[in-house]
Amino acid sequence: MKIAISGKGGVGKTLVAGILARMFARDGFKVLAIDNDSAMNLSYTLGIDENTKDKIVPIKEMKSMIQERTLVKGAGPGVYNINPSVSDIPDRYKVSGPDGLQLLVLGGIEEPATGCLCPENALIRTLLYNLFIKRDEVVIVDFEAGIEHLGRGTAKGIDLMLVITEPSQKSLDLSNKIIELSKKLGIINIFLIANKIIDESQKEIINKKIQNWEVPLYHSIPFDPDIGKADLEGRSPFDYNPNSEGILSIKFLYEKLKKLKQELFDL
Repeated sequence: MKIAISGKGGVGKTLVAGILARMFARDGFKVLAIDNDSAMNLSYTLGIDENTKDKIVPIKEMKSMIQERTLVKGAGPGVYNINPSVSDIPDRYKVSGPDGLQLLVLGGIEEPATGCLCPENALIRTLLYNLFIKRDEVVIVDFEAGIEHLGRGTAKGIDLMLVITEPSQKSLDLSNKIIELSKKLGIINIFLIANKIIDESQKEIINKKIQNWEVPLYHSIPFDPDIGKADLEGRSPFDYNPNSEGILSIKFLYEKLKKLKQELFDL
């Protein structure tokens, strides 16, 4: 099962990605979590220990390896292989985390106007395709805001697109854009998740605003002060208070997704 998580910056993409990864891993699934966000904070939410975090080098920053993989011998400057060999990269550079999960930090892909045709982005796009199409474990990708960098080939292997929104018009506007682009890329299972919900009236307003989207509100997560406290201490919210209101809500989301996995993929 390949799960992509996207949305506006700050809405809680990393929170949902990290907690779902922990829950899948704790249930005995083989899990590979992918940090494809420029902020690269997934390690905190997963609860990766400090010594391991300090040693992580994002794939995007491995200049010599990228040059080696994308270099076209005998070609002039600016010419590189847009389909480099990447199949060995996940197992070479992933790190271990709690409950047996694995983490691979890619770093973000640049926006098109700022150089998406560079070797770094070519390698990461190819690597994402490899992760979605050829890996046999649960893969959970924390994307950066927007998914414009995804091509049809890369998106082909996404089983579930979770679009995270918060109760704001700006967040909903970007979520709508992501949903429409996901449809164009051929992603079938798209779910809208509302985070940081304070009361039922916010859910009612969101439901009114999305009534013509063809993608209903699949799940909502309440605002949880303990998540902020965990972040301030640099700890995983899952370890800080596994019974907080927000974490229990994500656990309910996890149970829904696990049931969906059985319905879609395990028959």
